[in-house]
Amino acid sequence: MEVQQTTIHKAIPRTTVQVMFADHTILEGPVGTSLETFVQAYEKRSADRPPTVAAIVDGTLRELTMPIKRDVTVQLLTTASGDGSRIYRRSLAFLLTVAVGELFPGSQVLIDYAVPSGAFFCKVRGRAPLTAEELEQVEARMCEIVAADEPITRDIIELPKAIEMFRERGDDDKVRLMEFRSKNYLTIYELRGQIDYFYGYMVPRTSYLQLFALLPEEDGFLLQYPRRESPTIIRPTVRSPQLAEVFKRTEEWLSLLGVEDIGHLNRAIESGRIRELVLVNEALHEQHIAQIARQIAERHNDGLRLVLIAGPSSSGKTTFSKRLAVQIMAHGLKPYTLEMDRYFVDRLKTPLDENGEFDFESLGAVDLPLFNAQLVDLIAGKSVKMPHFDFISGLRNFGEELQLSTEHVIIVEGIHGMNPNLVPAIPPEQTFRIYVSALTQLNIDRHNRVPTTDVRMIRRLVRDATYRGYSALQTLTRWESVRRGEKKNIFPYQENADVMFNSALLYELAVLRPLAEPLLLQVEPSQPYYIEARRLLSILNWLKPMDTDLVPDNSLLREFIGGSIFRDYMPGMALEA
Repeated sequence: MEVQQTTIHKAIPRTTVQVMFADHTILEGPVGTSLETFVQAYEKRSADRPPTVAAIVDGTLRELTMPIKRDVTVQLLTTASGDGSRIYRRSLAFLLTVAVGELFPGSQVLIDYAVPSGAFFCKVRGRAPLTAEELEQVEARMCEIVAADEPITRDIIELPKAIEMFRERGDDDKVRLMEFRSKNYLTIYELRGQIDYFYGYMVPRTSYLQLFALLPEEDGFLLQYPRRESPTIIRPTVRSPQLAEVFKRTEEWLSLLGVEDIGHLNRAIESGRIRELVLVNEALHEQHIAQIARQIAERHNDGLRLVLIAGPSSSGKTTFSKRLAVQIMAHGLKPYTLEMDRYFVDRLKTPLDENGEFDFESLGAVDLPLFNAQLVDLIAGKSVKMPHFDFISGLRNFGEELQLSTEHVIIVEGIHGMNPNLVPAIPPEQTFRIYVSALTQLNIDRHNRVPTTDVRMIRRLVRDATYRGYSALQTLTRWESVRRGEKKNIFPYQENADVMFNSALLYELAVLRPLAEPLLLQVEPSQPYYIEARRLLSILNWLKPMDTDLVPDNSLLREFIGGSIFRDYMPGMALEA
């Protein structure tokens, strides 16, 4: 074989990289230039445009501090997006903790829960609640830090070093959390010399945090932020006394159980105390349901005949309704469940949404005149011919006769239950409204919340796989539409409830973890919602898994994981027989 001499040319290292944006604009800059620099060259910030706070780089969520070392495609994320809104709120919480720490050394900020109008309810520990004047000082200091355009820097340290740092500072919640961390490192952030752990990404500098406000609230204060639906303004605060009462009750429950955060829960699972916590948590649920049933029974003596139950998706409304019915029967009353889908108008009469599709969640999809007329007749003891809706033909027909006694309580579960326009023909004294939702949940630690929306989404992932054969991708794809319907038809009316029931269980994410993880891992990097799947996985990763055998068969959680004693149970049938 003849050997030929060749010249080997060494590849010349590139000195520049290119970034291509969604509109195919391409910018070029030196290797290692920050993503933020490219974004600033691409767009002009203005007051009427939500700020870009992060980006999806080649399919992966990235912070703006990321150095660009190769050619990439970029999709910008503003505070009008889910991920962008979370990054803004998280960074704002860090800004708050820094300002409070500078003004009141030794005090600790607790980011407790979110309120619907766009705010975190916060408290301080280690001192008395902040006065109105002190709150003004905190807000002024936050504004100063924003105006100074201070950098928010990111670092990675070894886990033992992080644990020691938190222990020395007295951050027991973070010490508890880190005890069960599977990774041997931790990502931390620093602002003005203050170091903390925050779950998820941050904005690169404080100048991004222009929109916020602090308002005094009983025993604490509100940190207002822009909602993703209106990312350039702070909405006026809408007081929610019913929700406040739920949060207060839940705080009392957690104090009673001695579990304030996920670290406490993990310790309980590790030590074997979890069985007791499950039983007590379930007993507290049953106690509250019994209290509601007692209210209904007492008001029944004054003419109450109709119970309306509503709440967002995956709140456990079905199991709650059946457990409530059992408690109502314990008072000698007879519950009768009336399905709302009996009263759908014929399909061709269904209102259309903005896309020209049938809007089955609209109140106009219900034949309100017929529904109200039959309710009036049933309450009066008259016999009515019950409608049935054929989902195949899209037409309604009428079938069996129904007549109820004065001992009956009609239970109606549906998304419009809190809407006063649902039953205008029924006098208020004959109606009792119950709002059911997973309203509060254990937080990761005092600065990092687990949104209750995420808990409901994980519940739905598991239920859809268990009972409908859906993949995680199918459920995630539908979720945004579900959320739009909730914001339009459910949340605006929740304060119309006579009582609210918090269906969250402090231990549920530990049970859901081993069921949800395999589903979420099936979402591939090339598929939509991959970033969302990874985000949910990272939440679940903080929890020690629990065996489903510890969950009682009458638990609300069984509605999602299977094995519920109420699955095929129809309340009142035994009494009717």
